[in-house]
Amino acid sequence: MEGIREAAQRRMERLTKPPRSLGRLEEVALRLAAIQGRVRPELGPGGVVVAAADHGVAEEGVSAYPQEVTRQMVLNFLRGGAAINQFAQVAGCEVYVLDVGVKGELPDHPRLLKAKVREGSRNLAREAALTLEEAERALEAGREAARRAIAEGATLLAAGDMGIGNTTTAAALTAALLGLPPEAVVGRGTGVGEEGLRRKREAVARALGRLGPGMGPLEVAAQVGGLELLAIAGVYLEGYARGLPLVLDGFPVTSGALLAWRLAPGIRDHLFAGHLSREPGHRHALEALDLKPLLDLDLALGEGTGAVLAMPLLRAAARILHMATFEEAGVSDRL
Repeated sequence: MEGIREAAQRRMERLTKPPRSLGRLEEVALRLAAIQGRVRPELGPGGVVVAAADHGVAEEGVSAYPQEVTRQMVLNFLRGGAAINQFAQVAGCEVYVLDVGVKGELPDHPRLLKAKVREGSRNLAREAALTLEEAERALEAGREAARRAIAEGATLLAAGDMGIGNTTTAAALTAALLGLPPEAVVGRGTGVGEEGLRRKREAVARALGRLGPGMGPLEVAAQVGGLELLAIAGVYLEGYARGLPLVLDGFPVTSGALLAWRLAPGIRDHLFAGHLSREPGHRHALEALDLKPLLDLDLALGEGTGAVLAMPLLRAAARILHMATFEEAGVSDRL
């Protein structure tokens, strides 16, 4: 689509505004034109798949919240009471909840996609969190959820996360994929103190110690786990296959996107960083993907909130190329 981008660039240079006066949004507009294959891109409704699962590593005391909060928050999503529900309403985005590994049964609901691989991953600090077959099933569950969202009208796609303990898992996955030490990627997550931070780093270090040379990305992901992180990778892989712009949320979601990138390097051209999380590993992940966040609001919630907040910005960027040129508007250009 390089020809489309070049044509969009030529139009951008003739729009009724000073050159580069819309800053980074101009680059976003050009990227959207290239993704959609048209000089004047159009973005309609969004879809966010909030993937949920529990984590065996919670046994190590790595979170400030008990594990039952995962299931309780999924119920909150389904009732419309969470931040992601409120933000999605104002951002023109449908919320889908994917149970890929929540402990306990969940009631049927029109927006709940049931694809439980197992009731939580194993403890990554002690053993492989998932089998390769379980990892593949979680990946496919994410792809199927994305297909549902796209079939129901999503024109841009995001993923969200819910899982007590998942910043530890995200740190392990990010460190493994980028070759970083635990100290570089492990943060305080839900607000653990110094002892909790130490336990998180030790858990990640133990998981990394099991990795051997020659392991493929999916094998690595199975070792360190995160059923919802694998599902998130699947969401983005399917969105990429369908040619959609893909919006990233915070640290757990971006770790899943890193996995998707390792599996399909071309996906990077479709990714937009919704925001910058306060988790240290998130910055490393975005740098590896060479992405600049659209928002920097000190968010650390997850659920897909930062991605959904960025969707109106992407729609606004797409509309830039619908502006009139100097010739079309009969406006005098610069001397």
